Formats: sequence, structure tokens, C-alpha cells
Amino acid sequence: MPNLALELGKQTASLGVTSAYGEQQDVDGVRFIPVALSWSGFGAGEETGGGSGGGGGGVAIPLGAYIRKGDDLRFEPNLISLLTVGIPFVWVAGRVLSRLIRALKR
Repeated sequence: MPNLALELGKQTASLGVTSAYGEQQDVDGVRFIPVALSWSGFGAGEETGGGSGGGGGGVAIPLGAYIRKGDDLRFEPNLISLLTVGIPFVWVAGRVLSRLIRALKR
């Protein structure tokens, strides 16, 4: 397996769009296309003694879905995911602002 990294790359080349946009679903005349933020990473290595190994992983965060009813197309966000991502961001932004204000007062 000298080209393990190349083989992993070939197998995951199609993951980009298919992992960000799910399969279209039709329910009672309403069309849903799920949207997610996803990323993955893979690695492989070989030791001089003849051993080799590899591994990988990935994460997908559901952002929402595109919903089509007749001619109307809109994006409906997943509120739980937005809160999960937003709360740490607001906390970090608050810490940065407080330190910036404290530094400017001096």
C-alpha cells in the first residue's frame, strides 16, 4: 500500500457537494434539499520497518434546508445548529471587546 494517501483522496473526491447538499426529498408536494457544513481529513503514513497505517474523520453540521413550494424557494435555517455555533462566537466576541475597551482606556 505505498499510495494509501492517493487511494483515500480518490475515494473522497466526490464527498464535497454530496456531503454539503443532501438528496432531494418530496413530501406532500413540498421539495426539501438539506444543507450542511462539512469537512473531513485523512492521513496515512509508512514506517521504515514495513508498517503502514491510515485514518480519517469528518464532521457535518446541519445548517438548514432549501424548501420549494410551487414557485416559492426559500432557505429555512436549523435554529439549534445556529445557536450551537453562535453562542461560542458571541462569547469570544464579548471577551475580545472587553479586552479591547480595557486596553483603550489605559
